[in-house]
Amino acid sequence: MRNSFPVSIAEVAENDQLRSAAIGFSVVGNDGAYVNSVLDKVLDFIEDLCLAEIIDQHRELISL
Repeated sequence: MRNSFPVSIAEVAENDQLRSAAIGFSVVGNDGAYVNSVLDKVLDFIEDLCLAEIIDQHRELISL
C-alpha cells in the first residue's frame, strides 16, 4: 500500500483476531479534496484486491 499511495498505514485494533482486522491509514496534505481523493483511491485499491470485505469506514479530517 505504501508503495502505491502516499499514506501511513497500520493495524490499529483487533490484533488478536484471525478473521478480522482494523486498519488505519493517514494522509497529510494542504487540500481537503486531495486528501479525500487519496482516501477514495486507497479504499478502491483495497476493494479491488478482493482479499477482505470492508464493512465499515470512518474518516476524520483535521484542519490546523
